[in-house]
Amino acid sequence: MRTHITTLAAVRNLGILAHVDAGKTTVTERILFATGTTHKRGEVHDGTTVTDFDPQERDRGITIFAAAVSCAWDEHRINLIDTPGHVDFADEVERSLRVLDGAVAVFDAVAGVEPQSESVWRQADRHGVPRIAFVNKMDRAGADLDRAVDSIRRRLHPAPLVVQLPIGAEDTFTGVVDLVRMRALVWADDVGTATRVPVPEELRQEAARRRRELEEKVAELHPAALEEFCDRETLSGDTLAATLRDLTRSGDGVVVLCGSAYRNRGIEPLLDAVVAYLPSPLDVPAVRGVHDGAEQERAADPEAPFAGLVFKVNAGATGRLACVRVYAGTIEKGDTVWDPGTGRTERVARILRVMADRHLQLDRAVAGDIVALVGVKSARVGATLCDPGAPLLLEPPRAAEPVVSVAVEARRATDTGRLATALARLAEEDPALVVRTDPETGQTVLSGMGELHLEVAVEKIRRDDGPEVVVGRPRVACRETVVEGVSGFVFRHVKQDGGAGQFAHVVLDVDPLGPEVGVTGFVFRSAVTGGRVPQEYVRAVEAGCRDALAEGPLDGHPVTGLRVTLTDGSTHVKDSSDTAFRTAGRLGLREALRACATALLEPVAEVTVTVPEDAVGSVLGDLAARRGRVGGSEARGGTAVLTATVPMAELFGYATRLRSRTQGRGTFTTRPAGYAPAPRPAPVR
Repeated sequence: MRTHITTLAAVRNLGILAHVDAGKTTVTERILFATGTTHKRGEVHDGTTVTDFDPQERDRGITIFAAAVSCAWDEHRINLIDTPGHVDFADEVERSLRVLDGAVAVFDAVAGVEPQSESVWRQADRHGVPRIAFVNKMDRAGADLDRAVDSIRRRLHPAPLVVQLPIGAEDTFTGVVDLVRMRALVWADDVGTATRVPVPEELRQEAARRRRELEEKVAELHPAALEEFCDRETLSGDTLAATLRDLTRSGDGVVVLCGSAYRNRGIEPLLDAVVAYLPSPLDVPAVRGVHDGAEQERAADPEAPFAGLVFKVNAGATGRLACVRVYAGTIEKGDTVWDPGTGRTERVARILRVMADRHLQLDRAVAGDIVALVGVKSARVGATLCDPGAPLLLEPPRAAEPVVSVAVEARRATDTGRLATALARLAEEDPALVVRTDPETGQTVLSGMGELHLEVAVEKIRRDDGPEVVVGRPRVACRETVVEGVSGFVFRHVKQDGGAGQFAHVVLDVDPLGPEVGVTGFVFRSAVTGGRVPQEYVRAVEAGCRDALAEGPLDGHPVTGLRVTLTDGSTHVKDSSDTAFRTAGRLGLREALRACATALLEPVAEVTVTVPEDAVGSVLGDLAARRGRVGGSEARGGTAVLTATVPMAELFGYATRLRSRTQGRGTFTTRPAGYAPAPRPAPVR
């Protein structure tokens, strides 16, 4: 196997996506072992994995930080990112998907599609990332490929194209039948080397039936395959493979494979499928960016001007690494690059091929590469780096809004400066962490995506030789919304203090964005006629209205779920300006919101609880006490799976309570489910 990769067509940039504990990291470790990148299989339970190298990841047994590794298979280079599965670290997944060309979605053969599986699948949908599915843990008791595929079909709504038939079940799972080439792959031990043998006699009839089903599904989805199927009433192996590649890359179908990563069974066919079906950088659309207000494309060509996107920053005490996806051009050690977002130039001191916590020095990186740059001192996550002579600004990854906050302070007053430095470094590495100072209390507030997210952040400060930190009780990030709006609200901004004055007159309608309380978002539109408010002032009014959303009239929380319409206004020949109309928009909407009927919203989560059947009553009672609304239950092999929508404020400490009510046998997962009306405290009499 040659490791020298010469063309972009032989590169695969992919991520491993899944629910927590579905086996993502084990799949990654087995890929590294199968490709010869490592010579010993890393185990999550032993804390010896390559990608989960952070001490917290090894202590907790979960992936917290997305880690990039590189390996080679069948003369292809595979740049692979192992992503977190816990909902609190979904922002890491979002940033990774922004720079990937394909993904492997890993599912548990017993549980099928789980809540976070669904969330990461939807994230990949938003980014248009083609996927193949790997049903893992086929050796577990209760494993069922057909049931797992059915859950993929029902909950994720793709067209699953199953290309393998398992040989054996549960602890007798020893191999698979390749339905594309109609051959069997058998693993005699856990080393991972497959033996190709004819399809076993007892499975030939079932394999033929499933091959026929696969051909029919493919023919339904692909016109060229349908033509051959109608002519010959069958599809050749080459046609089937080519069609599966087309359907995967277009997103019209999802190839499904199966195996047991822990026992090293099914990894080689998975790597073959990655090479055969997932796209190279040449197969995805050219990256789009903006320069001087005009949209531009830049092809994945090493000869094009350089353009790359920073998707991760490691701001360690020993240096700063900026992980970059190179979309176009070539970058060499010592080159100067331009950050159009900040208007600053940066000099690239070194280029590194990332292998989790280890690095290989490179002289250059070309289009399609994922590398780390040393010397880029100010570029943040989401920054574009490009050729100074050919500027291009790429769209950054979307940052999630934090939903949980804690107050943090140094235990010793002399450590306040060290704490500020540590918090700034955290926020630089993870944009989902927001640090601010409470204007009323003067406390430093750290906000993030969940209780575990904040717990990990605080522990990271402590482990990185930071100061001792005192943490307050978690609080949720509430919002305010409009329940009943106002029409024709008039606001005049007139200011004369010597020199040029300020004049702006606006008339606003404020309405709820949807019929249901809890709808989020903001919409601004103009219904002004006759040019009474010029277009440039309309934009200023919109900017002012967005400024006003920062604090609501109830408790000072951000405002969401409303529509503002500018219906009328007037100007002054000398005193009207962008500044005046922006001020009028801000102050006018603030006054209008005080005249509206408003409500407080709190973040809610969809909770999936798996408990023994004899503990269902106790758990349901506890969920009801936490203001939870149970949405359904499902029996699954002696356990019950309950789904409920629960306010996030009521979930603090729930893990401990659930363990005590189920003698340690209950587990739960959460995912954000938007906002819902919060109960107002009763007035004090």
